[in-house]
Amino acid sequence: STMRKRKTTDSPHSSTDLSEGKEKLRLKQEVGLISGASLIAGTMIGSGIFMSPEWVLHHMGSPASSLLIWAACGLLAMFGALSYAELGTIIKESGGEYIYILRIFGSFPAFLFAYTSVILVRPAGLAAVCLSFAEYAVAPFYPGCSSPQVVIKCTAAACILLLTVINCLNVRLAMSIMNIFTAAKLLALLVIVVGGVVLLAKGQTQSFQNAFQNTTAGIGAVGVAFYQGLWSYDGWNNLNYVTEELKKPEVTLPRAVMIAIPLVTCLYLLVNVSYLAAMTPSEVLSSGAVAVTWGDKVLGSWAWLISLSVALSTFGSSNGTFFSGGRVCYIAAREGHMPDILSMAHVRCLTPSPALLFTSAISLIMIISGSFTSIVNFFSFIAWFFYGMTISGLLYLKIKKPELPRSYKVPIIIPIIVLMAAVYLVLAPIIDQPQIEILYIVLFIFSGVILYFPLVRFKCHPRFLQRLTLHLQLFLEVAPTTRDAN
Repeated sequence: STMRKRKTTDSPHSSTDLSEGKEKLRLKQEVGLISGASLIAGTMIGSGIFMSPEWVLHHMGSPASSLLIWAACGLLAMFGALSYAELGTIIKESGGEYIYILRIFGSFPAFLFAYTSVILVRPAGLAAVCLSFAEYAVAPFYPGCSSPQVVIKCTAAACILLLTVINCLNVRLAMSIMNIFTAAKLLALLVIVVGGVVLLAKGQTQSFQNAFQNTTAGIGAVGVAFYQGLWSYDGWNNLNYVTEELKKPEVTLPRAVMIAIPLVTCLYLLVNVSYLAAMTPSEVLSSGAVAVTWGDKVLGSWAWLISLSVALSTFGSSNGTFFSGGRVCYIAAREGHMPDILSMAHVRCLTPSPALLFTSAISLIMIISGSFTSIVNFFSFIAWFFYGMTISGLLYLKIKKPELPRSYKVPIIIPIIVLMAAVYLVLAPIIDQPQIEILYIVLFIFSGVILYFPLVRFKCHPRFLQRLTLHLQLFLEVAPTTRDAN
């Protein structure tokens, strides 16, 4: 059987008693239904809906086909999240794809996922969102000209440091900030939706006449348009990263998904209709930031509200990305795939502070080293490769292990559709327009082999690492944790 048995006894990586007779340290279960739905919606609604519409339209060629892509992306995110909800009720551990790949396929593929995610994907995604936050936040101080790169990078770095402090101090504080910013960004999207309804009522429907004209039909173009749209939906799987911190995960996980994703999909479609009501397709394509151009046209002197909304939205999204990204690093360390220090939690705050500090350090390096213009396509390529692997694991469990207890079941056709979409999204751009960068990414993923065998399989740990771990433990006031034995 390839389904790996969960350890009911504690491994050296997963827990240690703080002292004889004392209670074991664990993360608190503080994420309820509202916070769960807010974490999904709040991470999904980032900079994407304010930036991506022009690129989806660019690749698809017509307004109607671009709206179809937005609807299809929402449906795919919903199907993916429902499939993950079943996985989350079978394997009730935090860590998302990492823990599912580990329990179903074993240690080696799980290590490759953790290595790629912790070193490249999560910090790069966080850095990209923080850079777009910084761009909008400093724009009002440089009217009529582009903001200096050094100011943007310093603001993005300050954003990451602030998020680190918030998330290291208190889970409840991080979730409260998530809830507040989610409410603010939903309000901003509602302003755009209402503006669009008013414009349509006045008869501004020229963008929707002959709406399918100039539609692109190329397999690669549709794949890349999906990448751009799905970037805006990224975060649909975020609740699976914090399963152990959910109150009643078997109920909260599916319900939060069913509330958050349809809400975001409807908003995205209405916002795109509003953009096209205010601007012609050619104006959308020539706009650097669609939401700001929309604000200038519709709100006039109140256009600054949109820039403020986008800045708030991206800050809230980066908080969600950071909150879940730190958990992957923490869980991987707890399973022995990362240094032990990253599996520890603060003795008073009960947050995985070493993992959060590590994630923020790599994100800061990425901010300093460059910009992220092509990150969306490469981020999506890696993400959908591992999403496909995870969904194939669910199909394996449904067919081979139907007896496993699960409080929620998704119809088998849904994960099959998600798996087919994942295969298409990984292969279509490679077949249509092969790019050397994708080869670099594949080489990076498999460079993990060099680290896996000596450090994980044969456990060749240099003596100085143990001394360093002890010193860091004392300095950071952290101790090993135990998992919930659900």
